[in-house]
Amino acid sequence: MNQQERQVAIVNRVDAVGTCSYQELARLYGVSEMTIRRDVDKLVQRGSLIKSLGGVQTAHAPKELYESAVQKRLPVQRHEKQQIALQAREQIKPQQTVFLDGSTTCLVLARQLAGQMRGLTVVCHSALACLELGRTPDNTILCLGGQFEAASACFVGPAAEEAARRLFVDVAFLSTKGFLPDEGTFESSMATFRIKQIVVEQAARVVLLVDHSKFNQRALCKVLDITQIDEVITDVGTAAADVAKLEQRGLTVRVAREDGVVMTAAGLPA
Repeated sequence: MNQQERQVAIVNRVDAVGTCSYQELARLYGVSEMTIRRDVDKLVQRGSLIKSLGGVQTAHAPKELYESAVQKRLPVQRHEKQQIALQAREQIKPQQTVFLDGSTTCLVLARQLAGQMRGLTVVCHSALACLELGRTPDNTILCLGGQFEAASACFVGPAAEEAARRLFVDVAFLSTKGFLPDEGTFESSMATFRIKQIVVEQAARVVLLVDHSKFNQRALCKVLDITQIDEVITDVGTAAADVAKLEQRGLTVRVAREDGVVMTAAGLPA
């Protein structure tokens, strides 16, 4: 395969899967990572690909499929995030080790934990979550250090991923950009979703915090299969059919109401 053929193949591959790392492309086409980076630079100049941290993304997806800056996401579905985070907090027991991802829903949960709970060990890679959790000296905060990504305010990259591989948590709390009850979760940021995949492999329990607006939405790449999730916490705006579908698959589903009561799909208090 010559250079021109390889570059065509790279674009086709990335368009098919949404995003790829340099390492994946190098293995796939049997060349060095440096060669792939040179190919990518030329393809980016032509507008065929978009660079992301550690790799590339397709340039042909709708804008809404890409990750937006954390500041823009904070006000979105604010009330639902608060209710979901409140119910997530109720599932946490003293002395547990928990993971919080870099989502704005988990940032709301971090604020609630800082004000209400003591004796936890919290693993996170969000700088904002660390600042929130640091407001109390009674919890131990472990931050996965690495390269700082300004858009998500998270530490990402090989160093953060390597740190994640050394840790085992009781409960991993994650959110998502898109969620299909038949398939799993979807994300746009390659840098952050790899950490989620690593953490989930080593977590005793995985809880997805997802408001109704994320249901039946896709993003660039699939991250978690539905079989990797133990529990879903959502809000009353989620369709009853979607809640029932998740319970039929064996997941625990909690629907947070404004009065603080958590309901199951059968309409009974959880």
